[in-house]
Amino acid sequence: MIGPIIRTERLDLYRPQAGDLDGLFKLTANPDTRRHLGPTEPSMEDSFSRLLRNAGSWSLYGYGVFVVRLKEQQEIGGSCGIFRSYRGFGRGLDDVPEAGWIIDAGQWGRGYAREAMEAALEWFDAEHGAQRIACMIEEKHTPSHNLALSLGFVPYDRHEPEDGTRPLVLYERSG
Repeated sequence: MIGPIIRTERLDLYRPQAGDLDGLFKLTANPDTRRHLGPTEPSMEDSFSRLLRNAGSWSLYGYGVFVVRLKEQQEIGGSCGIFRSYRGFGRGLDDVPEAGWIIDAGQWGRGYAREAMEAALEWFDAEHGAQRIACMIEEKHTPSHNLALSLGFVPYDRHEPEDGTRPLVLYERSG
């Protein structure tokens, strides 16, 4: 395993690697962790596609989602960072840097998402310059809304998915 790109007080943040597939599947297979990630049921195919999207963002744009591990641990505890997205519904979420965070439900309430995202945003700004970053959060996911606000994101729009899933609040952080 190639070493971490970012080390915080409690976390190591790595670029995604082929060997992360099983850990990423395990992360998103937990129903509590998946509760606010949309209607797709977890599968190895979904995890493989997520891994390739994350690696592709790194390859094409020089930034992407970090695989998050507790310091000196092998098990994946989260996936956080800024990646390139194309959501296909406009509203400022097509072909832009997008922030996202997933932390294993067993680790919630310890501040890991904040610690990882503060480090990822600081790294992104230093490497790529301060610029607009968007994110979207399921309307009733209060902890993520609070985190977005604390990271400097402000709501700018709302999206009602055509598939009838829960509405999304769209946020942006100006550069």
